[in-house]
Amino acid sequence: MQAVVHAADVQDRDGGLLLMGALFGLYPFLLKLYADSGYQGAKFQAGLRAVCRRVSPEIVRRCDRHKFVALPKRWIVERTIAWLNRCRRLAKDWECLNRNALTFLRWASIRLMLRRLCQKTT
Repeated sequence: MQAVVHAADVQDRDGGLLLMGALFGLYPFLLKLYADSGYQGAKFQAGLRAVCRRVSPEIVRRCDRHKFVALPKRWIVERTIAWLNRCRRLAKDWECLNRNALTFLRWASIRLMLRRLCQKTT
């Protein structure tokens, strides 16, 4: 897992480019990036091509109807965020330092992975 914690005044698409820049070279097999509509636009596309040439983004658009529709691949991200928000430190507290927030995010992810790995299957 990779994460980048930045100030709240950084837009999603700019933070996405920071994250993809941090992933550069770590996952050469990464070919597809699923993103929501906040990442569409020429600026993000050009920045992504500059950082990771092989990655092609696919924008998953939300249905604007007044009913719930599970969107392909987006529910995986939403589910993971919900799991991480079960940790009170991530859901309620605000950290002063970015490195502290990143550390608590990693601890919560480790906890989540360990619980999944250590479950007894019957």
